[in-house]
Amino acid sequence: MKRFFVVLIGSMLLTIACSEGSTSDPVAPVEPQGSDLAERNLLRAIQIADKAVSSYFTGAGMTMARYYNPYTGTRSDEKGSIWMYTSSIEAVNAIMDGLKVAKEHGNATLYDAHFQRYSDLLDRLVDNAAYYLGTFTLTSYTQTRSWTVYGVDRGNDKGTARVESIYNVYDDQQWLVRELLEAYQLTGNTVYLEKAEYLTDYVLDGWDCARDNNGNEYGGIPWGPGYATKHSCSNGPMVSPLVWLHELYKGKADEIAHRDIDPTDKKTRRTLMEKKSDYYLDFAKKVYDWQKKYLLRSDGVYDDLMGGDNGKVNDTETVDGVIYKKHINMDGRGGPAISYNSGTMLSGAADLYRATGSSVYLEDAKKLSDASFKYFAQLDATKPGYYTYDISGFRNWFNGVLMRGYVDVYPSYNNVAVCINSFQQNLDYGYSNFLYEDFLPTNLLVGWSRENNNNRVEGMFTFAFAAEYAILARYELEKEN
Repeated sequence: MKRFFVVLIGSMLLTIACSEGSTSDPVAPVEPQGSDLAERNLLRAIQIADKAVSSYFTGAGMTMARYYNPYTGTRSDEKGSIWMYTSSIEAVNAIMDGLKVAKEHGNATLYDAHFQRYSDLLDRLVDNAAYYLGTFTLTSYTQTRSWTVYGVDRGNDKGTARVESIYNVYDDQQWLVRELLEAYQLTGNTVYLEKAEYLTDYVLDGWDCARDNNGNEYGGIPWGPGYATKHSCSNGPMVSPLVWLHELYKGKADEIAHRDIDPTDKKTRRTLMEKKSDYYLDFAKKVYDWQKKYLLRSDGVYDDLMGGDNGKVNDTETVDGVIYKKHINMDGRGGPAISYNSGTMLSGAADLYRATGSSVYLEDAKKLSDASFKYFAQLDATKPGYYTYDISGFRNWFNGVLMRGYVDVYPSYNNVAVCINSFQQNLDYGYSNFLYEDFLPTNLLVGWSRENNNNRVEGMFTFAFAAEYAILARYELEKEN
């Protein structure tokens, strides 16, 4: 059995194989700079993503296996959830974005070679996500309506997935909204924008617009229509897409129906027409403010959720003969702090600062950048000179969201360069020392297990590594501008 090491000589990447039993010390990554590093990052993103697509997906319907083991060449029978499936769209978008930026900076070679095939792949991925679609009727705070949304699990045919109650969650829709808007920006395909706005309407229908005694909205989006708990992961990821929608419609006359509850009597449901640009930005601020108010910890990072009584999730009230969802009081905040919950708020703060110019968001971004790196990154914990991030559970993907947050903040707060570089170092160490069959191990600083059967890798982790490399490519090209 062999392991593969990659070295850079001039502008050439050479792969050297050595036996697994070699006593040589691990290869220290050789670091190019600037546009050379950006190109290398893009090449690695493409290499990893291409292998992932061929390994995790099967059939014309692109059924995604949750796991693949490169040492045994086997994929799991367990299918990936819609969240896991979306990670592949994220990687494709990130690569396309990197290719586009590289072309804008004078390197069109990779763009010409890869952009169209990734655009075609993106279209297939979005189309086959319909295996996770299903339709159900939901009574919310302001209406009863039929919705076609994405369920957690894949159905046997397109549009047949189970989606009622706990079988769909709002955060899954939000990750898709983010990627659909990215896809629209990259391709100009309005189908992506239409899907994104429809899912946005569904997510915001879950916003708790019930009024307290002072006429203020309680606020917050629960984990899903079948849950009372309100999570960081069902609020923070929505902030940036709402800002992007605001920017798309800024200066345009397009309007949207805003449904809420009259603050005067705290009962009457009303529908107001608003300009889309204002509606989306106002909601971005509301969602951001809710999470900051209720889930920001004293150590500067974000907790996981506000508790609620799930037994009351189906409680309703009748107003003027019409049934509506009833507000459920929260019973306290719960942890743990997880990296992506701070990552989405970093991106949200950066986007809100760009859209509004308010120094509040910039100061939030600075404080959260410093606090999150101190909390989540541990220097020398695994290998001297490298930062270790918790990778238990799904945290390999969570950490990628945190990295994206640092990259988003960088133009306004250059101190996050050290945070971003920690991800570059870890990826490069894993690539230089442990790359096997174009796969990276779950633990980039430790490598593979000696037991081959223990080397299966989550699909969403492999796509996360590809996405991180692509985002780092864009970062290298843009950071000096």
